[in-house]
Amino acid sequence: MAEVILDFQFKSSIKKVWASLTDSDTLAKWIMENDFKPVVGHKCQFRNPEWNLIVDCEVLVVDEPYKLSYTWVGGPIDTVVTWTLKEEEGTTYLHLEQTGFAKEDQAFNGAKYGWSGKIDELKKVLGEL
Repeated sequence: MAEVILDFQFKSSIKKVWASLTDSDTLAKWIMENDFKPVVGHKCQFRNPEWNLIVDCEVLVVDEPYKLSYTWVGGPIDTVVTWTLKEEEGTTYLHLEQTGFAKEDQAFNGAKYGWSGKIDELKKVLGEL
């Protein structure tokens, strides 16, 4: 099995970063259109009509503002995305793990580089870029 593991830092507060991971309108600005709700068991979709892409999700863990986990299933990908947050001395640390890839293939590399690009979009949303 292969895992995407990435770490990011933000100047924004942990509450602001948490909100950007859990608010549907904010998620739409940096990931995709969605009907996400931070409620365990909630089933939702992320949609990108331009790419004809639909990702099915089910929320697994909500531990505000420290941990959020949900399934991420679309095309050849059947994975789990987990965000872990901590705040120290005015910096918010965001740890991402996407687990469940069969191997380091095109889908794995797409996710790895895709999330890195999406985080740049998130930084713009947070006013950090």
